[in-house]
Parts: sequence; structure tokens; C-alpha cells
Amino acid sequence: MTERLTDLEARKSQARAAGGEKAIERHLSRGKMTARERIEYLLDEGTFQELDMLSRHHADGMGMEDNRPFTDGVITGYGKIDDRQVCVFSQDSTVFGGAVGEAHGEKIHKIMDMATSMGLPIVGLNDGGGARIQEGVAALNAYGGIFIRNARASGVVPQISVILGPSAGGGVYSPALTDFIFMVKDTSHMFITGPDVVKTVTGEDVTLEELGGAMTHATKSGVANFVMPDEKSVLDEVRYLLSFLPSNNMEEAPRILTGDDPNRLCEELRDVLPGSPNLPYDMKKIITSIVDGGDYMEVHAAFAQQITCGFARIDGHSVGIVANQPNVLAGVLDIDSSEKAARFVRTCDAFNIPLVTFVDVPGYMPGTEQEYGGIIRHGAKLLYAFCEATVPRISVVIRKAYGGAYVVMNSKSIGADLAYAWPTAELAVMGAGGAVEIVHRRDLLASDDPPALRKQLVGQYEEEYVSPYIAAERGFIDDVIDPAETRRLLSRSLELLRSKREELPKRKHGNVPL
Repeated sequence: MTERLTDLEARKSQARAAGGEKAIERHLSRGKMTARERIEYLLDEGTFQELDMLSRHHADGMGMEDNRPFTDGVITGYGKIDDRQVCVFSQDSTVFGGAVGEAHGEKIHKIMDMATSMGLPIVGLNDGGGARIQEGVAALNAYGGIFIRNARASGVVPQISVILGPSAGGGVYSPALTDFIFMVKDTSHMFITGPDVVKTVTGEDVTLEELGGAMTHATKSGVANFVMPDEKSVLDEVRYLLSFLPSNNMEEAPRILTGDDPNRLCEELRDVLPGSPNLPYDMKKIITSIVDGGDYMEVHAAFAQQITCGFARIDGHSVGIVANQPNVLAGVLDIDSSEKAARFVRTCDAFNIPLVTFVDVPGYMPGTEQEYGGIIRHGAKLLYAFCEATVPRISVVIRKAYGGAYVVMNSKSIGADLAYAWPTAELAVMGAGGAVEIVHRRDLLASDDPPALRKQLVGQYEEEYVSPYIAAERGFIDDVIDPAETRRLLSRSLELLRSKREELPKRKHGNVPL
């Protein structure tokens, strides 16, 4: 037995240093953590249980027969985050550059299958160079096995991808299928084809960072949900995100009480809006005033900033926030903001997280660029997402709620359970000024004093058509509320809606306007 134990420890020792000292030193010299260090930092101390540590490839040819390191370039297993079980895999770029081969892929398949069958979140720490060329089609088959598991686990368990190095070709598709993507500034890169290929095919001269860096995907493509300055901070953020999510779609997110009184008045909200309805303000000030401890985890913070989406808590319970941001482009909806919000709404709905919307939207972005880009189709994604959502849904109209954009932003007409408005709310087909110009165009042209008549007609239109009390009279708004009572009312409303049950018609699935 002693000999066998000695042999076992020798093999595991080899596995822990599978890439070799020189490769590990090069890796560390770049300021990066090893694959094992990442797992140990992410998980609660002493909880990681590794699986398939002694796995290695069986490929022949291209010089691989005598190069068969244990782990085959990926560490897999399970452990705990905040005392909740999670499954994890961490690619080891010191072994075959972290490239996916058959055995490598099978290890990921196994841990993904475990996560789905046990109802546990799966966290992938990605640091690899795509498919392993030496293994040919077997490597591509391994990728296919990962992709189909991503799709089948979607909406069943949270899937989180952390990009900690290069992710190219097939390696970007698995993260793209997951719920959230984290990247590290300056060291994470994602692209289908690298700068050299781009230059050869299109003639474009682009750097690695410009093509697929973290900030590119955070601000331009919208691929990255979160960007952090270093590896430890990104892993801390993963832990933070999981605190808002349930382990699977059959559970509720954990309740975390902060000591913030759910009935607390937010008196500062009475003076938060500027004097003129045409002046901007920061919607996030309203959100942080209302939620527990001002704690708001924004998702896609740097992308399509005219809308803000994120997680928060009210009375300790997770909620998803979707709000127009008047500070950016007046809070209009466009292609990017519609897609950003639609994705977030569907994620919350999949994982039983109630939705609260704060509305101040003047309409959709006009122009040929938006129309040619498909604003009709892309805008419909947000409409579809809200319409199909069965979680508790509450809408609060803060200021402008004009036209179809108002309807799309979780209005009562598309299924919001409760809809409230501040006294400053303006609910109409369009603003009073524009409406008067259309409806009373002839009267204004014939008037001896158009400015005076326009002012009179605008005031009349605002009183008769725009006022929130008109909407309240018709039942389109459940109540007009004192802004200071918004937190108290949301807390009570969410408590009421916690027992909400809704069944949709039987069907295979809807046809989302992709």
C-alpha cells in the first residue's frame, strides 16, 4: 500500500506542475495567476475537489506520443462560493497553450453535465488558444460537445465565463452562449480571427487590443458584461454576481438582509429631477437611493449607456433593474440598448428574479442608420422579452413615457403586474410641443400670435392628455405616488407578488425576433 500511495502522490505532483517549471514561470511573469491559483482564489478556502486530475490525451502523431501531461490542460471540479456549491473548470495555458483537445473537452463535458444534473452554477475560467491543431477533427468535436451543453444548460443553471487570456476561433462561441462574460483589462482578448488574418483578408491594420480587447467588447460589441483591472478583482466580481443569482431555475436567489429598513423614506427623491423636463439627470441616483444600502451591480455598464440594467436588493431579495438613463442621449431606445435590456430581462426571467423598471423614455432613436440597421426587429426583442416574462414585474414612470417606447418599457398593457407614476410623469403618444405642432398646425399658421397660442395649446394638451392622473383614471397606472415612498411601495409590492404563478400556453418555444 505504501508503494501505491507513493506512486499516487508522484502522479498528482506531476499533474499539479503539468506545464513544467519554465512554462509556469513565463506565465507568472505576465502577472497572471496559474489555473489552480485562480480556482483556489475563487472558491471558499479548502472546498475545491478536483476531478479527472490524471486524465491525459490518447492522440497519436504530430509529436504528441511522448507529450502526455496529466490534466490535459484543464482543471475541473467543484467547490463552494459563499457556502453554495458550484462547478468550475479552469484552462491551463502552460499545457498545450490551454488548447482544447479530445480529453480536454471530455473533462469539460463531464463537469458541465454534473452542473446541469445537480442544478449548480458553472464557472468557466478561459485561457486557451482554441482547438488543438494536432488533434484535428477530434478537437472540433470536443468543442461541439461543449456548445450543445451550453445551449441545454441555458436557463437551467447560471453559466459564467471568465476570459483570462486569449480566446479565439471556436473558443469564443462557448462564452457567447453563457449568461455572463467577464474580462480583464489589457490581458483578455476575444476574436473570431486574429489581427494577422484580418489584415490579410480585408487589408485592415488593427492591433490585438483594438480588435478583441476587454474595452472593445465592453463598449463597442457588447460581448463583455463586466471588465475589471486584474484577475483577483474579476474573480471577486464573479463571487459578487453569484450572490444575486439562484443555483438553478427551480430555486430563488438567496436573501441577504443588510439592515436597511424596507419602509425607509427616500426624501431626497422629491428634489432629484431638474426644473425643466428637457434637462438630463442621473437615473442611477434614483436607483441607488431606493435599493438596499445603495448597492447596485450594473451589467454592461459601458455599453449602450442610454439604458442601465443591473442587480440590486430590496428587503434582502434580489431584483433586476431596467431603467432609461436620461444622462445619455436623453434615454432613447435604439438597437444596442434594446438588445442589452432584452438579454437582461430574459436572464432575470429565466432565474426567477423580479423585474423593476424606471421609465423616462422620449422614444426611439430616429434616422436611417437605425432603420437600416433593423431597429424594428431589434427593438422588438425588448418588447418580446417583457411580454414573455412571467416573474413579478413592476413599472415606475419617473418622467417621460412617450409613444411605443413607453409601451415597450414594461407597461401595464404588456403585462406589468403593477405600474406606478411620480407626479412628474408624462404619459402620451409624444411630447406636448410636438403634438401641438401636428394637431393644431393650421390654427398656428392662421394665428396672429403663434407663440402665445402655442403656449396656450401646449398647457392645455399637458393637462388633458399628458398628466399621470389621466392614465390613473383609466387604470393604466395603479397609483400616482410620492417619490419619497418609492422604496416602501416597491418593497410591499414585491412581497405581494412573491407568490405570483403564471402558466404560458403549451408550445415548443416562441420565435424570438433574433
